[in-house]
Amino acid sequence: MKKNFTIIFILISVSLIGIIYIQWNWISTMVENKEEELNHKLNDVTTDVFRELIEYKQTALSGSQLLQSPQSFGFRPSEQFRRELMRPLLISQRFSYQEMSDILRKAFNYRGLKDTKFEFCIFSGGGFTSSIFSNNNELKSPNYFAAFTDTIHNLRTILPLIANTMELTGTEPIETLSIVVPDYKDVVMKQMRWMIFGVIFFTLIIVSAFYVTVRTLLMQKKLSEIKNDFINNMTHEFKTPLATISLAVDAMRNEKVVRDQEKSAYFSGIIKEENRRMNKQVETILQAALIDRQELQLKLQPLHINDVIRRVMENFKLQLEEIHANVILQLEEGYDIAQADEVHFTNLISNLIDNAIKYSREKLTIRIQTHRSGKNMLIKVEDNGIGMSKETQRRIFEKFFRAHTGNVHNVKGFGLGLSYVKSVVDAHGGRIRVDSTIGKGTTFTLEIPLIRQEKGLTIKV
Repeated sequence: MKKNFTIIFILISVSLIGIIYIQWNWISTMVENKEEELNHKLNDVTTDVFRELIEYKQTALSGSQLLQSPQSFGFRPSEQFRRELMRPLLISQRFSYQEMSDILRKAFNYRGLKDTKFEFCIFSGGGFTSSIFSNNNELKSPNYFAAFTDTIHNLRTILPLIANTMELTGTEPIETLSIVVPDYKDVVMKQMRWMIFGVIFFTLIIVSAFYVTVRTLLMQKKLSEIKNDFINNMTHEFKTPLATISLAVDAMRNEKVVRDQEKSAYFSGIIKEENRRMNKQVETILQAALIDRQELQLKLQPLHINDVIRRVMENFKLQLEEIHANVILQLEEGYDIAQADEVHFTNLISNLIDNAIKYSREKLTIRIQTHRSGKNMLIKVEDNGIGMSKETQRRIFEKFFRAHTGNVHNVKGFGLGLSYVKSVVDAHGGRIRVDSTIGKGTTFTLEIPLIRQEKGLTIKV
């Protein structure tokens, strides 16, 4: 079992690591492709705007060429005057900032870059380096310069706006369009957010499935160990009384015992006691089965908690006297009525006392206190026994769990007592907690809801 579990764990771990690695590489590749795609789209946007602006420049230039005909004037204009009239308006002179922004936004939307932020600048003059940082920047967005200089986080394009009519005018100014997309990686991640979310989501599902699988295997392993312990304990618990009964029956066949009524009664008593003990163990197992199927039936009725505790301690009187235990009862007098099942509530207290006796040392002291706190009755069962570790305290209410004391069979029982106690307390709407220190003892604290009786009616507090 252990070897198979290790192999399964290794195989699943390797598969999970491989899947995560492949997913990571796939996302990285997709991000690179999206960045390249964004770069291409930005170039397409720039080209689209370039064509629209060049069309304007050519149209404007064609209109100005009409001035080349002398018949357009009553006189022949000078060459310098003619060139000035033929010079088309600059883009920055023809379009306002808002109009240019609208043209760019339309181009961005057309290329599938809706809601993408951008900065732009249209500048004229000589070389690019000198022009962009000079006063020739005729039309630009407010944050263009800061965005343009950040080449790490931002994506930019530059394209000259030159009509093929230089030979006609000889003095046409050069204009350049520059577009910058700030934080282009954020744009890419925004486009891929649902894809990345899907990858992360399904990867988490795979990891969760892996966790559940490993946890289930561990629980199955633990249940297998608990089952083996339970079978061993049950065999021991039934073997001892059966052996005792067998010896008692053999003794009763002896002629001397048959003639002696006192000895016959003694051995008959042993048989009866051991038979009662086995019936009690069978009843415990059956109760655990009912609880496991959530079929615990309660016959609720008004019950005095202090009276139940006194009856239980009376039943344990001989057993406690035999081990010379010291019992301290500190029961708060007054109202102590709870709506409870008498049988199960009595068994609950009995199991706690029995647990204190099982895990006791010499000079056992058991202190039982009751105290009303608001709507609840607090019941404390304290002993000075061997105590429990933190790990044992976390598992003490698990079915079949038994605290190890060095010898598996040195403490009798199936590990069902405290599990039964927890189930009964929960069924009564109460709570239970345990505080323990190794070598100093253990304290169980129960909170049981109280009721009150008013004019013969039972009403919850």
